[in-house]
Amino acid sequence: MSTTSLFTGLRFRLVVVGLACVALAPTPRVRAQQGGGDVETIPVQGNVHMVVGSGANIAVQVGEDGVLVVDTGLGPMAEKVIAAIRRLSPGPIRWIINTSGDPDHTGGNDAISHAGKTVNGNAAAIHAHENVLTRMDKSGVPDSAWPLNTFYEASKDFSFNDEAVILNHLPAAHTNGDTIVYFRRSDVIVAGDVFMTTTYPVIDVRNGGSVQGSIDALNHLLDIAVPKKQEEGGTYVIPGHGRVSDEADVLEYRDMLVIVRDRIGDLIKKGMTLDQVKAARPTLDFDPRYSAPSGPASTAQFVETIYRDLSQKKK
Repeated sequence: MSTTSLFTGLRFRLVVVGLACVALAPTPRVRAQQGGGDVETIPVQGNVHMVVGSGANIAVQVGEDGVLVVDTGLGPMAEKVIAAIRRLSPGPIRWIINTSGDPDHTGGNDAISHAGKTVNGNAAAIHAHENVLTRMDKSGVPDSAWPLNTFYEASKDFSFNDEAVILNHLPAAHTNGDTIVYFRRSDVIVAGDVFMTTTYPVIDVRNGGSVQGSIDALNHLLDIAVPKKQEEGGTYVIPGHGRVSDEADVLEYRDMLVIVRDRIGDLIKKGMTLDQVKAARPTLDFDPRYSAPSGPASTAQFVETIYRDLSQKKK
């Protein structure tokens, strides 16, 4: 490909991305402010909205049957989240689904479930993979926040608001309890932390995560997502953190993870130590987009996680 055609292609992609982003928000954002930071709701597609500003991204499906919430954010932000949900729909919160057991995904479970009710008049039912319940129990989380409606199969499905809702368990990805939620009619996938647009993947080995499992999870997302035109739009993906995305964004993220894994694998084969691998900067070309200076999503932690994972498999 010539340099001219390459940049022409890039300009075309940027224009299409811009148009897709405009189409993402057919109605204005709704802001709930109760002191501190703002919590905003963003329309995604169909019956599904995204709540941002409360920790991890939250998805909200609304309709005649009531409200379904995917993840609940941080505990101290729960009242703001409830206010944002009420601005979307006055209907009862019936279901809560947790994509993982991380506190920024489950911290509002107690308050938000008790702000809702099942058809029998109790608090909204909390669903997750059984590994999430096990983790929360061992972590000392109060049982009022537990997902007592668990599943252990590879998938689970039900209908709500006249839409098929499909839960898929992704073993050994970010953790061992990751679930993605697919709203089939709205054509929206809630990915949790198996996919993010803000940082490198956080592969929580202590809680059952793995490099290959993370790659497998991203491949599963790609199997479900279908682009609309010019590889843009179509199925929208709500990441654990970051902006609403589509299949092309997931593909780029998957390719980045595979490329970095293979680079580190080659350096391990050459007998390099962890410090030498870090000094070689195998993530250099991806750092401007995904690098974080510190924390579990930092570049150094990402490289170390892959190094230790691959070194362990080599033994």
